[in-house]
Amino acid sequence: MPTAAAIIIGDEILSGKFDDENGPWLVRRCRTLGIDLKRISIISDEVETIADEVRRASSAFDFVFTTGGIGPTHDDLTLEGVARAFGVALYEHPDLADMIKTRMGDAANQDAMRMAMVPVGAELWRTAPKRFPVLVCRNVLIFPGVPKYLQAKFDDIADRLGGEPKTSRRLVTEQTESEIAATLRRAAEQWPEVAIGSYPRFETDPHTVIITIDGRSQGALDACTEWLQAQLRTKSI
Repeated sequence: MPTAAAIIIGDEILSGKFDDENGPWLVRRCRTLGIDLKRISIISDEVETIADEVRRASSAFDFVFTTGGIGPTHDDLTLEGVARAFGVALYEHPDLADMIKTRMGDAANQDAMRMAMVPVGAELWRTAPKRFPVLVCRNVLIFPGVPKYLQAKFDDIADRLGGEPKTSRRLVTEQTESEIAATLRRAAEQWPEVAIGSYPRFETDPHTVIITIDGRSQGALDACTEWLQAQLRTKSI
């Protein structure tokens, strides 16, 4: 299944001026698509920092999603960072330049045209007619930081990403993690295609542990769940 990393770019997130909404949304959306999101990083608006993070993620995962830093202001440095990650120059993409001029008219000043400066070799993935396309450089998909625009543009191209969604089951037990650890370990060894997690909840009385069982193989998921129910004092939730 495809793997992915998300890079959230913006000093405004790291400084606490704004909360990150894009990371949690991408977690949920990738899950519904069957994309295994393996990493989320939040980094500053610095060209070299962006370049280093993009370079590492691009080599490790099938897709990299960046958010933020693609506007017309001095701190919008994502495109320069991606270009540096791959050792290429920026150039004015003619199609993107035409779109900006058509959309903005007389307001398409020099700063606005910065948004048409893209890494050499980048592609435009077309989206809905009234939205700008998604810029793709190798396996890096570059999205805006404004949550509603990220979400709309991501959904426009989601069918190009592939993936097979996982099914998830949950059990709950009043046994402690220490009591159930050996059983969970045996289940993980017996069904390696199933991901098993345990998460204690101390806000309940009595305290409980939620056990999650995730997988793409329905047979393995059913067998593992049934075995755990037989071995532990659990109930489904």
